[in-house]
Amino acid sequence: MTRTDQSRTDQNSSPSAVQALRHAPHVPDAPHVRRAAVRVDAGDDRGALPRPWASLGYDEINWTYTAQGKRTLNTIGSFAETAYHVRPHYIFNSGTGLGLPHWGAGNVYHEDADGTPFYDFTIADQVYDTIVGAGHHPLVELAFTPRALVPEDRAKADFAFTPSPTLYSEYEAGWWSYPPKDYAKWGGLVAALAAHCRDRYGADEVSHWLWELWNEPDISYWRGTPEEFHELYAVTARAVRSVLPGAKVGGPAVTGGDQGAEFLRGFLAACAERDLPLDFVSFHTKGAHFTPWRTYGPIGAPAPERQSPSTTKMLREIDRALAVIEEFPQYTGLPAIVDECDASVPAHWGVYDNPNFAYRNTEYYPVFQAKLMKKVLDLNERHTAQVAEATTWSFSMEGERYFEGTRSFVTASGIEKPLMNGYRALAHLGDRRLGASSDAAVAVDDLAALGAGLAEEVDVLASAGSTDGRIAVLVWRHADDQYATDDEPTVVDLRVDGLAAGEWTLRHWRIDAGHSNSHTVWQDLGAPQDPTPEQLATITDRQGLERYAEDTTVTVDGPGLSLTVELPLPAVSLLVLVPGTNA
Repeated sequence: MTRTDQSRTDQNSSPSAVQALRHAPHVPDAPHVRRAAVRVDAGDDRGALPRPWASLGYDEINWTYTAQGKRTLNTIGSFAETAYHVRPHYIFNSGTGLGLPHWGAGNVYHEDADGTPFYDFTIADQVYDTIVGAGHHPLVELAFTPRALVPEDRAKADFAFTPSPTLYSEYEAGWWSYPPKDYAKWGGLVAALAAHCRDRYGADEVSHWLWELWNEPDISYWRGTPEEFHELYAVTARAVRSVLPGAKVGGPAVTGGDQGAEFLRGFLAACAERDLPLDFVSFHTKGAHFTPWRTYGPIGAPAPERQSPSTTKMLREIDRALAVIEEFPQYTGLPAIVDECDASVPAHWGVYDNPNFAYRNTEYYPVFQAKLMKKVLDLNERHTAQVAEATTWSFSMEGERYFEGTRSFVTASGIEKPLMNGYRALAHLGDRRLGASSDAAVAVDDLAALGAGLAEEVDVLASAGSTDGRIAVLVWRHADDQYATDDEPTVVDLRVDGLAAGEWTLRHWRIDAGHSNSHTVWQDLGAPQDPTPEQLATITDRQGLERYAEDTTVTVDGPGLSLTVELPLPAVSLLVLVPGTNA
């Protein structure tokens, strides 16, 4: 990397440790976008449209196969335009198989009295059966250390633990994060899981899986040295490939902070020096660590300070990680997988912990995700290394209150939150990206100049279907401020050029406060925490992606089609043009 490139990387990076993540502050007097001109050129084929949103993950592996977990994965599978990669934590953790917030256990590894390993795939089968059965592919996160492989003397020497009735044991508190005491037994465990999955699901299905070592080894998830991690990766990759020669192996799934960038660089250097197999490079980013992280105020009290997720922070961290990958030319062509790409941490906290988590219940979140995915695609255009997946660490939470504010697709009773509709809207996009622009969009050309959060914008992502000729346009209005309000909509002058002359059917879906929004319906019913069957039916009737208007027939007899769309703050419209009438 040149000195100029290094300077750009430093400027565009968020110099944050994982416990000091930035956020976007509320700016009451921020200007609004009153009018925007959006242009789409249906004749400007920009190539295949990547699907970075087609992946999800979560901590609580044992909730995969609960009734709500199955329904959630099946729902996503029912509308997904491509199979999602699904990445749960804790497949190798020892335990009872009872999922808890931010914890789970696959309970695979055991030893007999003589120290001979044996394996129990009961939980693994339930997990992967559910994921594959819903039409998805696992990203197998090979972690963490089973209880029988914990280096107990080492853990006892430097891990302080005070027993308490509110805690389980030293193991759950952190012993699982130590390097295994026997790398050969670890390799045997990895190979056994890979062989079991090949035999159970077939070589073709497993060829789509990704195999990743560990999670965030640059922080407390790994209580070893980088060199120990490099050696464990060598053992792990060799074990997977011994069973599945064509398997895709990678890592190191580091955080977006300074330590993550340093660890990533060292990991890639070790892979290069040792010629280790590497098929993808993974890292993480988070948009906010609210301060104070948890508040201890009365129920329903407002946030001490109004804070929101920061798109710019996330883009800076992705930008820096891509730049690190580009220091190693042999790896720039590998998929970059941001397999935790989240607006704020942690997933299992909600509005009762900090009122700033309220955005997770509302229309703000799906619009944020649509914007983020488009900006990630824009960032790819500035790099040789390319983001292939930007994984939301969102799933479902068992036992929560209605609209708790956790980072999840569903709330209590399996009610779908507006976030689900954001992914439904993205699934409507076709396989070819079209040239599109907005004069009210915020560009990502100079990340250092964008401040703590992205200003209000109107932006667009457009596509064409190569087989059906449909033109799909996502256009949104959003700011990195969940507290920003505006009584007036933004008027969007949308023009689509390059359409074939003749009649088209126009379809229009919308996500805003009044559309595709189960949370608004629940609030209008008085926010019941014990809703009646009638109230539940009323909410679920409105939980899906809703039409903003009836289908209309439009005639193209000139150079293009002009439409006017009014967007409240925040909102996203999905407009689909289908050739012909009554399509």
